[in-house]
Amino acid sequence: MKGETILGSKVAIMRFTGKDDLSIDRILEMIGGINDLNKTKRPVIIKVGVFTTKRAHHSSVDVVRAIINVFDKAPEFLLAESDNYQGTGSERLQVWKELFADNVIPFNLSEDTETRQFRIGGENLQLSHILFKPDVFVSTHVLRTFERGSILKNLFGLVPDRKKSRFHKKLPAVLADLYEAIGGIDLAVMDGTNLWHAWTGPTTRMNIVLAGRDAVAVETVGATLAGLNPQKMPVIQEFAKRGLGETKMENIEVVGVDFDELRKECETAIKACKKAKKAQGAQTWGGQANHAFALLLEEGYFKPPKKRTLEDVLKALERKGLSTKGKEDKIPSLLARRVKNGTLIKEGDDDGKFYSAEPARA
Repeated sequence: MKGETILGSKVAIMRFTGKDDLSIDRILEMIGGINDLNKTKRPVIIKVGVFTTKRAHHSSVDVVRAIINVFDKAPEFLLAESDNYQGTGSERLQVWKELFADNVIPFNLSEDTETRQFRIGGENLQLSHILFKPDVFVSTHVLRTFERGSILKNLFGLVPDRKKSRFHKKLPAVLADLYEAIGGIDLAVMDGTNLWHAWTGPTTRMNIVLAGRDAVAVETVGATLAGLNPQKMPVIQEFAKRGLGETKMENIEVVGVDFDELRKECETAIKACKKAKKAQGAQTWGGQANHAFALLLEEGYFKPPKKRTLEDVLKALERKGLSTKGKEDKIPSLLARRVKNGTLIKEGDDDGKFYSAEPARA
């Protein structure tokens, strides 16, 4: 894909009031249509992004339904996800079970035995056969203030095994490797039903959808609306370095809405969220730390047989958006508090401590 021209660095945005008028036909027309993708012999792979079913932090049933409806000639739709430490891809795909039909099928990428080997992030990985052309690949995720991205970050779910965390330090390169391996994203659809403040929430209702054939451009526009600077986002810049899409707003044509007006609405929403969190005391470091710990526990990060070191916990908290710089000495006391109240158990001595969740008792 390197150096290849992306079909139109144009991003269309539509507003909707409810699921009854949530049709993406009109915004796809604004970007030149999908006639080359909508064929009777081209199955459509919809890579949904669902980290955990405990939060609605994924494209809604209505948005995924709208994607399916627009491909009226496609013979088959595969909703794709892989296993992670939260559980199997099959379990998490149940979010969209009301859409399942004879031609709409949940597909666990981790269970596919028909694979192709690629060099990804310095490792040889086996990628599912459904990810390659002529199959149509659609990436859909949510609008969020998350510096690691949305549409492009969704590619992380193509890694078939559960132990994906080993790639976090080289995430931008891994995502770009995956993009190049599968021949790119044919259509990117960003669900802006809500603007997610980071990935943990809270949310602000926006009722918008973004779509484009240049997935990098869609990511860039979404990041800009979310108050991020695409030029300072490592993932977007890695794609820019490889020539995989447009990353400069001045070179992207945004159609369908008044972009400046929408950007101001998002900016107001972000400011209001920050103000509300500050008023609630959630902006204190201690409040943020407790929230981040609660999320890790809820997601099963410490669930047996996992054993986490202090270094593991520091990295996990950073991934949750909690800055631990200069606060490293406070983390052991936060862990000790949870050991004391029975939430966690500690193994090892002072030179080598391991933490895991207290096993549930029968």
